[in-house]
Amino acid sequence: MSACAPTRTTNSTRTESVHQPHSPPPAPHRRFRVAGADVSASIAVFLIALPLSLGIALATGAPLQAGLVAAAVGGLVAGRIGGCPLQVSGPAAGLTVVTADLIHHYGWRTTCAITVLAGLAQLGLGCLRVARTALAVSPAIVHGMLAGIGVTIAVAQLHIVLGGTPQSSVLDNLRALPAQLANLHPAAVTVSVLTLTLLLLWPRIPGRVGRLLRRIPAALVAVAGSTAAASLAGLSMAKVDLPSWSSHALAGLPEGPVLGLIAAVLTTTLVCSVQSLLGAVAVDKLAAARPGLTARVGRADLDRELLGQGAANIVSGALGGLPVAGVAVRSSANVNAGAVSRNSTMLHGVLVVVAALLMVPILEFIPLASLAALVMAVGIQMVSLHHIRTVTRHREVLVYTVTTLGVVVLGVLEGVTLGIAVAVAVAMQRLARTRITHEEREGVHHVRVRGQLTFLAVPRLSRALHLVPHDAHAVVELDGSFMDHAAYESLQDWQNTHTAQGGSVELTGRRPGTRSSEPMPLAEGHGESSVGCLCRPWTPWRNHQCEPSRSAAPADHTGAPSEPSGSSEPSGPSNPSGQIGRSARDSRSGHQLARGISAFQRNTAPLVRGELARLAREGQRPSQLFLTCADSRLVTSMITSSGPGDLFVVRNVGNLVPLPGEESGDDSVAAAIEYAVDVLKVRSITVCGHSGCGAMQALLTAEPVGPPTPLKRWLRHGLPSLERMADDGRPWARLAGRAPADAVEQLCLTNVVQQLEHLHTHESVSRALREGALELHGMYFHVGEAQAYLLTGTDGDEVFDHVEGAGLSA
Repeated sequence: MSACAPTRTTNSTRTESVHQPHSPPPAPHRRFRVAGADVSASIAVFLIALPLSLGIALATGAPLQAGLVAAAVGGLVAGRIGGCPLQVSGPAAGLTVVTADLIHHYGWRTTCAITVLAGLAQLGLGCLRVARTALAVSPAIVHGMLAGIGVTIAVAQLHIVLGGTPQSSVLDNLRALPAQLANLHPAAVTVSVLTLTLLLLWPRIPGRVGRLLRRIPAALVAVAGSTAAASLAGLSMAKVDLPSWSSHALAGLPEGPVLGLIAAVLTTTLVCSVQSLLGAVAVDKLAAARPGLTARVGRADLDRELLGQGAANIVSGALGGLPVAGVAVRSSANVNAGAVSRNSTMLHGVLVVVAALLMVPILEFIPLASLAALVMAVGIQMVSLHHIRTVTRHREVLVYTVTTLGVVVLGVLEGVTLGIAVAVAVAMQRLARTRITHEEREGVHHVRVRGQLTFLAVPRLSRALHLVPHDAHAVVELDGSFMDHAAYESLQDWQNTHTAQGGSVELTGRRPGTRSSEPMPLAEGHGESSVGCLCRPWTPWRNHQCEPSRSAAPADHTGAPSEPSGSSEPSGPSNPSGQIGRSARDSRSGHQLARGISAFQRNTAPLVRGELARLAREGQRPSQLFLTCADSRLVTSMITSSGPGDLFVVRNVGNLVPLPGEESGDDSVAAAIEYAVDVLKVRSITVCGHSGCGAMQALLTAEPVGPPTPLKRWLRHGLPSLERMADDGRPWARLAGRAPADAVEQLCLTNVVQQLEHLHTHESVSRALREGALELHGMYFHVGEAQAYLLTGTDGDEVFDHVEGAGLSA
């Protein structure tokens, strides 16, 4: 096998701008230019925003022009100032309930003043740089809040869909629903059903024609189709009425009780801020799925985004518009339509202004029932089954349910407050819940502690410990990550007393230094003394550096085994070729495996048995195919914080993806890719390389002579990576902030990029990418630093950006 080891070094003369995560995007060029992709994306977003803005204004009871004002201001102001260039802001469905309640209690002009004050509050929060603090709210509370708002919207708009008028609360709407069903308005129902049918079926048109038609937003098709049908049929019903802009109401001085106004401002600020910040994080994830986009626009600066949203709310409120927030539907459409800068967001705002000034006669043909059906569908979609499954898996159903019901019955602020209270109570209950058991097996008393050991559990711990006879051997198994001072003193006092009375104590599941100095019992089933393994039960991956010595000497106070007193094993005639040494090592390896399995059955199996039983019933549904190296130092579940059923993992030497085809392909890897994409329907594929990869070292140092061993035949699939690195016409893949340490690390980085290109040649992958059902990610893990890097750019600028621990809160 031939291998070309490149000799060029990193070009130090290149000027590279290292972009830190969540830092402000780079300053634009002075010459203003609009990319064609931004123009087409802005048109797509405009076609979605126009009917939704009118529908949301209708749902809140505000003047319909207020929706257009908010959409224009969100595009121009938030789009220009905000810290997430590709996020589209405007009137959001999540604010519908809050705004409707404000209008009902305070009137429209005071509601506009509250919007201005909420914007000022957002500016203050942005200046204090507390944007990330808002993301610390439990996702169950956020999803519950949005679900409650969605239910409220859907129930209210159902009355307009049926031809009636909604009431002021969800309960009143539910009570009035039977009477409304008995008094249907046929024209309104017909238009609404047509709108919902088009919304449902338009994205599902099959074939090549369907792919072309789906470029037109379903919301626009639904409203335009129902409007055309109503006009052609001559149906008589309420339609959009846009008064002259000269009579448009602007903000006035706030009127009402001070405490009520303060609560209104806080509620508006909370909902606007949380929705916008979560939207910015979601847009970052969408942008990362498009090669090279993150490197071009940068990652979201959340504090600047909060400043942009605050400025937009001040302007929108002052001009008589609805509150502004980041909108998920429009933002995802913006990214998927190919936007490459904030110009697309701003152009969409310009188009809304043009429509508000010049398209009033056309807009007044739209039936209100069609807009109500559109907003009702949005409300139903806010109750996400995916979110419900997620909170169920994380045992947060109670928090989610209480928040949802609180928002529906009491209101947004009250519902969120209830959700926070329940979340705190659940966290405290989990912290205080400790299971303590005592049992005797073959003369050994086992006291097991499951959960956090706090002062609340001390009485139960004392009762269990006093069940151990004075002269007995006791094993105390601690399975928790926290022990407070009261529990520590109680356990320590009992241990000292028990050993003084002739008993022995063994503590497991904690640091080696906490183990009693008393001798350990004989290993079960073996005729030799053993000090056992001093690793924590949940960290067998530590390679058992505390493996006992061959002389079975007791461990010292540091937990490390002492050196054997005798010399090494003889290798004379009585021990040919070291057979006895190998047998001893094999025996210790077998014992180590048995101990690890036993620790799993004792400590881990009870915790995961329910989840594994569910997976056994429902089958595996992983969200990601994770293709990485077979290196033993890469523990995929550890570095991705994943669990059973999350990852479909493929491992091989060098994390290689062979090209498909009879001569060069590899059916094993290709079959795994096809099964993951076509059968399991994974949503992303990650190729993960790592530092110190032996396969890459072999590629660099391989000699062209010698027999074609299986390893050499396999490594031929890595030759394209070697050739890519040797190509002077291509820039090297690099790490953000520093140059690669050596040629091996450079090849490891290049190999990840090359294998991502190989993935595109697999039919199942290329088809899923065309349909927008799959994302590809590159990852590099530095073993010595325990640092993960994600590929944030391609097509000539492959940069692996380091992942910060603080950035994972979103």
